[in-house]
Amino acid sequence: MISNFVKTLLPLTAFGCVQGNAATPKKQQKPNIIYIMCDDMGYGDLGCYGQQYILTPNIDRMAKEGMRFTQAYAGAPVSAPSRACFMTGQHSGHTEVRGNKEYWAPSKPIYYGKNRDFSVVGQHPYDPEHVILPEIMKEQGYRTGMFGKWAGGYEGSKSTPDKRGVDEFYGYICQFQAHLYYPNFLNEYSRECGDSAVKRVVMQNNIDYPMFGEQYAQRKDYSADLIHQHALSWLKRQSKDKPFFGIFTYTLPHAELAQPEDSLVAFYKKKFFVDKTWGGQEASRYNAVEHTHAQFAAMITRLDTYVGEILHALDEQGLAENTLVIFTSDNGPHEEGGADPTFFNRDGKLRGLKRQCYEGGIRIPFIARWKGNIKENVTNDLPFAFYDLMPTFCDVAGVRNFPKQFVNKKKTVDYFDGISIFPTLMSDEKAQKKHPYLYWEFAETNQIAVRMGDWKLVVIRGVPHLYNLATDLHEDRDVAQEHPNVVDQMVNIIYQEHVDNPLFPITMPMKRGK
Repeated sequence: MISNFVKTLLPLTAFGCVQGNAATPKKQQKPNIIYIMCDDMGYGDLGCYGQQYILTPNIDRMAKEGMRFTQAYAGAPVSAPSRACFMTGQHSGHTEVRGNKEYWAPSKPIYYGKNRDFSVVGQHPYDPEHVILPEIMKEQGYRTGMFGKWAGGYEGSKSTPDKRGVDEFYGYICQFQAHLYYPNFLNEYSRECGDSAVKRVVMQNNIDYPMFGEQYAQRKDYSADLIHQHALSWLKRQSKDKPFFGIFTYTLPHAELAQPEDSLVAFYKKKFFVDKTWGGQEASRYNAVEHTHAQFAAMITRLDTYVGEILHALDEQGLAENTLVIFTSDNGPHEEGGADPTFFNRDGKLRGLKRQCYEGGIRIPFIARWKGNIKENVTNDLPFAFYDLMPTFCDVAGVRNFPKQFVNKKKTVDYFDGISIFPTLMSDEKAQKKHPYLYWEFAETNQIAVRMGDWKLVVIRGVPHLYNLATDLHEDRDVAQEHPNVVDQMVNIIYQEHVDNPLFPITMPMKRGK
């Protein structure tokens, strides 16, 4: 049943403007990059990472055809700052965006049918004076497309896709809007179609029904499928004459637990005969759901199907040998909207969830496939974080002297915190430079974390807790009292790496003797 579903999930519809594909394309020198980042998938939610309940045949095959990382880390334990670390090459002690700070104007509503919505909506913007990845790749001659969640600036700000190097965009500017899988509108932009700015596309098949309640199920335009159709259409319009950089930030499997009631959902309803219900949370735009386990599992397998169609498209177009494909998640698993991460990750390898700086909140699945370049069926334990992807992609694109040419000399300090993992992807371990430590902070739960070798320091409301990941991966035994010198060293790292941001205040740990 699953294999049949994978083959017939989505009829591909033509979207956007047609790009001119050369009849006899010139030899392309620069590799393409497709970066697939899903939303709130935990470290153990894939079969290739030990998942027992959910079928993910395409992503599992991708791991067999490439490199699977076991110590990859998100930029932060929640969406917007984690994505900011990827986009900016900065860790969350240096980024402008360090939380899910939202902008809206409830006093100036706009109506879609009878549905009252926000007229201004979106997250705190990326620093417009610091370069982000699409701008770099576009400067290197790449076509750039982004499909899914932006979360890098509210509508009308200086940091929306049309202003930050993205040629084509379809999805959500605001991640709060992404709480609805059957939304009132999505956002769209196409440079080649002559758009001057991001615009809203009204979901006409949705707005006749309310956003919350029993009638919500009558809405028809499912955003995840629409986003994937646009992404796949954009990919199929690429050719060998010019490199492309695709950022596919799918919202699955984030709450709410909602999707078309098709054969895939029916399959999992039979699999989880004893299941749970959840009553909904209107303020967060999470509708009530029956069969929460079945819905969550089906969302991940639906996402897996998207990945399979992307890989198939690359193979069919003869682009797989020149395209690096990454699959990952923006942070650890959530328990919102009725989701039950404890049920699906019963091995309990990692402690913590989304919004926590324990391993479960920041360690994520990460798989890289590049046929003929990355060795097949390799597992790698290099510790790295999202801010390492900017220099990595620059290496792939052939950029020299990173980050020198991208530093904004008007700024007092323009931080670039990443180290390229390109040597590891090429299995050149001797050439791989390594971080002396990795760094995270998250103001909304008042947490800071540092990993130094196998030592992991988690600071909660100013109080440091020390763990040895080599012997205590689950972070159960706090050994801070036994190793005060290690704590001192890691606290000093925090003071070295943290730069105050008044929008995201955090409690710093006390230094001993002060």
